[in-house]
Amino acid sequence: MAIELELTCLASGLQFPEGPVLLADGSLLLTEIQRGTLSRITPQGEVQVVAELGGGPNGVAIGPDGAAYVTNNGGSFRFHAVDGLNIPGATPPEHQGGSIQRVDLATGEVRTLYTECEGQRLIGPNDLVFDRQGGFWFTDHGCGNEHSRQFGGLYYALPDGSRIVRAGPPLLAPNGVGLSPDEKVVYVADTYLGRLWAFDVLSPGVVQTVSPFQPARVVANLPGCQFLDSLAVQADGKVCVATILNGGITVFDPATGLTEHAAVPDLVCTNLCFGGADMRDVWITASGTGKVYRSRWPSPGLKLNF
Repeated sequence: MAIELELTCLASGLQFPEGPVLLADGSLLLTEIQRGTLSRITPQGEVQVVAELGGGPNGVAIGPDGAAYVTNNGGSFRFHAVDGLNIPGATPPEHQGGSIQRVDLATGEVRTLYTECEGQRLIGPNDLVFDRQGGFWFTDHGCGNEHSRQFGGLYYALPDGSRIVRAGPPLLAPNGVGLSPDEKVVYVADTYLGRLWAFDVLSPGVVQTVSPFQPARVVANLPGCQFLDSLAVQADGKVCVATILNGGITVFDPATGLTEHAAVPDLVCTNLCFGGADMRDVWITASGTGKVYRSRWPSPGLKLNF
């Protein structure tokens, strides 16, 4: 089933935008992965640099202290111009790993919170979401080239730098992450599988593994060749995942496994966020063309904790 959107371009000329978050003043906070910045787009479409982060800043979330927390992949992609699109490619050989960063939005001060977990270097942190307790779940996408791939995983950490744990076994290419409205499930979009995983949460940082062969429940697998990127959750519990190749947003219904799709004129749609008085305004990062679109969404999004 198709969802029809009337899209308005808020900004263009961005260097692979990701991680959109609507701020209280109506501006949009996001990363520009290729540029290495945390940026802000005013309601009038002006782009301002909030902080120089280096590496490859990807996901953004506001923490309980009002600061922005960023998953930085450390520059795990080379970018290539292909048929008018900016495409992320193989990991460069100089890549050393990624990190979790904290940015003070008032001063632009950047602090690195985590670079490893249990003695193992983080590979390519990708997306994050805060729970009601004030901790955050995040994905490590891993990295790879034409010859091999390092698997990623799902993690949980505290914003004061005191705790980081891996939740569950390695995953092929975990990307978007989000929580169900009751926070009993953490959803993870696995990019190359085109699969949405549902991890049942036992406690902060602890999830239920289904079996030695299956890390979590499967909500659905997309048919054909479609890649999944970052995500946002609706108030009714449906999960909206930015979709690559079949450019747009795919809505997964965890209750039935059925999907709907909203097309966006970019093969490389990477993320979305909700906002507005009724939580039905939506902002979509069309990263291949370096644009951010705004539209109205059929259902309200889930209000984030912070």
